[in-house]
This record gives sequence, structure tokens and C-alpha cells, in this order.
Amino acid sequence: MKKIAIFGAGGFGREVKMLIDQLNAVSPQWEFIGYFDDDFSHARHIDPAHQLGGMDALNNWKEPIHLVFAIGNPVVKRKIHQKVQNPGIQYPTLIHPNAVIGASNVRIGEGTIICAGNIITIDIEIGRHVILNLSCTVGHDTQIADYASFMPSVNISGEVEIGEAVYVGTGAKIINQLQIGTETVVGAGAVVSKSLPPKCTAVGIPAKPIRFHE
Repeated sequence: MKKIAIFGAGGFGREVKMLIDQLNAVSPQWEFIGYFDDDFSHARHIDPAHQLGGMDALNNWKEPIHLVFAIGNPVVKRKIHQKVQNPGIQYPTLIHPNAVIGASNVRIGEGTIICAGNIITIDIEIGRHVILNLSCTVGHDTQIADYASFMPSVNISGEVEIGEAVYVGTGAKIINQLQIGTETVVGAGAVVSKSLPPKCTAVGIPAKPIRFHE
């Protein structure tokens, strides 16, 4: 059994723990040891025995462990990953047993989390530390860069290019052959029918930028 921990003790962290349990029910492989987080004040549902400490505790952890980031905000997720200095950490890719993934040229990076109900078709590249939450779909020839996060029921059509650290809210839809710029935020329920520039927040049907951010 391989030891695994989660960075992020919020609600999604507990959902990732559920995913680990479901993977073990099919093929036992993970020994869950607990959560790392720099603030456990919101972790009222987590046994104190599973509260392992913050970044300092992680960087000083003596045993080799596997770690996933259960953090929805892509920019925060990337910043936290950049602070990890422990050479004994590996980043597993967690894919729910019922996810449908095409057999033709699908590449998925380390640390990526693919939750239940996802459909990922063919000729797709998904980067490192990406989150595809419940029941998302990803169409053919799509490229998703590192750290992107997709909330439940996002639909991504074919031939879409999604930049690093993009966040897409629940139920949003992205039409085919579009580009989403780095660190852009797409609001819940939006329909993206035109490409979006980097570092903007876009909402509505059709989705339009309402502000830009650094």
C-alpha cells in the first residue's frame, strides 16, 4: 500500500478522500494518512488525527508519500505547489473508476484529479495538477494546460485550447475550436462562444469579459 495525503482540508479535500476510498474498493493501493493545510480552522469534519500540519510539516516529512492538491483555485494551487521542497513527494494521478477515457492518444499529467462521471474522448492532452470535478466532458483534440480547475458539469467541446491556471465554474460550456487564455475565470453557467483573453473574468450567455486582473 502506498501512503497518500491530500493538501487542502476543505470540502473538496474530503471529496478527494472519498475518491481514494472508491479507488481502494476496486483495487486496494492507497493508505490514506491525512491532510496538510496551513489553516485547519474550517476543517470541523476532519478527525484531528488526520490533520498533519501545514507546508512546514510537509516539507519536513521524513517518509516518502504521494500527495494531491485538493484546491479549486488554480492560482493558489500553483503557488502552494511551488512552495513544496520535499524531494520525497510524488504526485499520483487519481481517476475515478467510472470515468470514461478514450483509448486513442489521451495523455494525463501527474497530480491530476478526475472525478466520477467524467467523459474524456480521444486525442486529448491534460496537464499536471488539473481538476476535473464531477460529470465533466472533454471533446476530441482538446489541450488543457497545468493547474486548470473545472467545477461540476462543465462541457468542453472539441479542439479547445485552455491555458494554465484557468478556472471554469459549474455548468459552463465551451464551444469548439476556441482558446481560453492563461488564468482566466469563466463564471458558472456561462456559454463561451468566442475565445477569451488571458487574465479576465468572463460571465454570461454568451460569455463576455467583465474585468481583467493581474
